[in-house]
Amino acid sequence: MPSQTAFGGMLRDIVDLGSIVLRPEPLDDEIERRCKQAWEQAPCPECGDTAVQSGDASPRVWCRNCRYTFTYTRNTPFEGRTLSPGEIVLIFVLYADTLLSIHQIAQLFDPVYNTIHTTLREGEAAFERGFSLVWERIQHSVDGPTQIDETGHKCSGFKGQTPPRDGLSRGGSGDRGRGRWEGAPGDTMTIIGACRDTLRVLRAERGANPEELKPALDEVEILSENLGEVWHDGWRGYAPFVYENEQTVVHSEEFVTDDGVHINQIECLWSLLNPWLAKFRGLSKPGLEQSVRTYGFVRTLNLAGAPLHGLLDCFVVNVFR
Repeated sequence: MPSQTAFGGMLRDIVDLGSIVLRPEPLDDEIERRCKQAWEQAPCPECGDTAVQSGDASPRVWCRNCRYTFTYTRNTPFEGRTLSPGEIVLIFVLYADTLLSIHQIAQLFDPVYNTIHTTLREGEAAFERGFSLVWERIQHSVDGPTQIDETGHKCSGFKGQTPPRDGLSRGGSGDRGRGRWEGAPGDTMTIIGACRDTLRVLRAERGANPEELKPALDEVEILSENLGEVWHDGWRGYAPFVYENEQTVVHSEEFVTDDGVHINQIECLWSLLNPWLAKFRGLSKPGLEQSVRTYGFVRTLNLAGAPLHGLLDCFVVNVFR
């Protein structure tokens, strides 16, 4: 069990006193219902026939054609977990939609930190795989200009990878407390953000060249149809991009042009993302890449007005894959 952070310890005490009760059972029932509905529309994983059937009194689903039987959690991040499906969703929401760290969240559940960390990482991957299909269902009116901007972020070196950190010989801080390894050249990554209407796309790339920046705009285009207009701050890295209508606002001169061009939405997104990333006290490169994408998609669901059901469906839709 990791040592408690100050706020995490207080939160655990409040839960122990019974002032806060986490009840995953209603979420368990909703997740089971949505998973079973999804399987009834999906092909059987054994014979490929669309004849899967489920019942209310059992976690099992079966194929009427080949009689193959399996649990409703198959192919979802809920499969084979010591945590219940409802607990996994509660943990994911506390992680993705609050400023609680994983250490603080771990104070509220019996499993150890490593169990929760692994579950969250695999849950994030499933959430991102399912987002595009769910987005098609809940939002069809995304239009207007796309605002794009970039910002630098320093990673924490080889955290959780090989080769491991090697104390002060790798450039760690001599100060007491947790120091961040500065790492070799290239450990500073570029976070690219693109906003179009309620859609938020965030990507962390390992450089600041046009070829690293363009995927964010390409993803917005995939999720919201053709880009008719792109607004940015005139940075030279955007010069190779060619769109129907590009508008720039130079911040050394003004923040909103006479024509109303600005990147206020993306600047607002940075102000929300930075405190959320700060709670991790350093992320490795793969961790940062996944975390910023998760934040962008969760923010999108919130802005679209369908956070919980959209979130559940992002997990559940994996039964089709």
